[in-house]
Amino acid sequence: LAALDPRVRALAAQVTESREQDIPLLLLKLKGILNSASLGCEESKKLKQDIYDYDLTQLLMLVLRQDHARLRGGWATAVQLAEILSHCCVGIEVKEDPEEFYKKFLPSAIDNLLVLGRRLQARFIRAIKDKDKQDFLQWFQTVTDAICWLFGGHVQLAECVLQNDHFLQLLITDDVETAIITMSVLHSILKVNSSVLLQVDEETLHSVLDELVYKLSSTTNPVVGNAATKLLLLMAKLCKQLVKLLTARYKGLKELLSKQWTGKGFDRDLGQLLDLLHLEQSNGKGEMQRQHQAACIIQAMWRGFQTRKRLKKLPQAVTTLQRSFRAKREQELQHLKKQKEDEALKLQMQLQRQRAMRLFHERQLAVLEIIHASRVNKYMEETEGKSALTIQRFWRGYKARRNFHQQKQSLKEYKAAVVIQRAACKFLEKQRRRRPLSAWKDPKGLTDEQRLALQQKVDDYIKLHPASEMSEEMSKELHMQAQEKLAQFLLRSRRDQRAALRREALLAQVNTDVELLMNAPGLAETTEEDLKVFMSRSIPVAAKARESHNTMLKYTHWPWWKKLGDEFVEEDVIPDDALNAELGALFIGGRK
Repeated sequence: LAALDPRVRALAAQVTESREQDIPLLLLKLKGILNSASLGCEESKKLKQDIYDYDLTQLLMLVLRQDHARLRGGWATAVQLAEILSHCCVGIEVKEDPEEFYKKFLPSAIDNLLVLGRRLQARFIRAIKDKDKQDFLQWFQTVTDAICWLFGGHVQLAECVLQNDHFLQLLITDDVETAIITMSVLHSILKVNSSVLLQVDEETLHSVLDELVYKLSSTTNPVVGNAATKLLLLMAKLCKQLVKLLTARYKGLKELLSKQWTGKGFDRDLGQLLDLLHLEQSNGKGEMQRQHQAACIIQAMWRGFQTRKRLKKLPQAVTTLQRSFRAKREQELQHLKKQKEDEALKLQMQLQRQRAMRLFHERQLAVLEIIHASRVNKYMEETEGKSALTIQRFWRGYKARRNFHQQKQSLKEYKAAVVIQRAACKFLEKQRRRRPLSAWKDPKGLTDEQRLALQQKVDDYIKLHPASEMSEEMSKELHMQAQEKLAQFLLRSRRDQRAALRREALLAQVNTDVELLMNAPGLAETTEEDLKVFMSRSIPVAAKARESHNTMLKYTHWPWWKKLGDEFVEEDVIPDDALNAELGALFIGGRK
């Protein structure tokens, strides 16, 4: 490409030959090149066209996407590059692939500038020193000016800015300075493109309106209130439908504006907004009155129709009412009778329980008077054992009945499923038998013309995709690689076979030890030969076995009240916390 200005060509060459960290500082030279030409003249347009043709504009975009804190020059360099990018994109006429420039490049540039603005806003809010706050606020103002300059030169970008999530995040802030600057950007958008409110989606419009109304209700700063009021007034003037939306969506907006913001220095704009809201509210009231009258007429007609219909059905309704009244009275009498019977039964059961308890205590006292003092404990233990058995018997009976009912329901569901499946299978079988068999049709053969056309397609494909030939050296190398991989596979398979044999041997050893333990005779039938199989020369193993045996003996001699929690456990099962023995320490198979 031949540029009119050799500075652009020289700068492009320097950028190509420079390191990555030096590129941002080199791109700052574009500012001097752009300032050398008059704004709006033909020379300026050609300069911007050359900068775009040499991909320097795309390079500016890439630099802005980097971490700005690591750039040489920091945030100041990033802000200057953003300003240069906006100036390079305005006043240019792209002739080659304009859709790429207008539909992809410009929206991406807007997105990058808004991301930079959000980062500067966050830094400004977190800054502590006054100088840092001043710098970040000035840079934020510069970036927003660049955005305004960009969508001022390309009107279609106003909708892109308003629908961007980063712009909404810039607007949704509690900081006064950045909020005022962001609202000024929104004001510029509405001035540049007055129909943008009709182009954005409803959700975005509601989000903007919600934030403006929230700022009016949550702050007392007159500057923020003035900016928000002017924006609402401008939006209401540009789009008459918004006045109806403001009246319907924000019921107390009129009272809020009149009570909180009257006499704050912007009464003229405030009065115009209140007049618009009042006018819309009056129109709404008239419409509501007409709708109310229409609704009253419809209701009167409907009530008359229903009354005449009820008068026709009055005799039948009286009979139905009497029947329902008698049924309800009978139901109440039955309920009262059942309630009295339940209370009497409960009282009777309570008396029987008290009588039984009294008789039990009298019998127990009589028995204690007869039994000798030395046998009282034994008698009490027997009585408690019988009581525990009775409780367990009743509990087992209740549990068995509950399980039976559950199994009965499951069996009923299973039988129902079987019946449904049988009926479905019979239906499908009938459908299958009714389906007519299609007559056999011989396949149509190819004509000579079709055969020649197919042969021509095959020949053309073979010419376009010839088979690849392999040299003798490549064949030998491929054969050697295959032999090496085969040798590695055979080596791994031998290792896996040895590991499998070892696992099978260990499993056979474990099975043998388990079989010895399962076939061991009882203690009464044990001989010295049997004991030698299970004897161990390891003192720790023998001591652990002795301790487990003593714990088991103690557990068998425990009183009944210590075993209350284990009444539903099998007799041969001993709790782990009672034995306190680890399975890994047991002696198996006569070895250590």
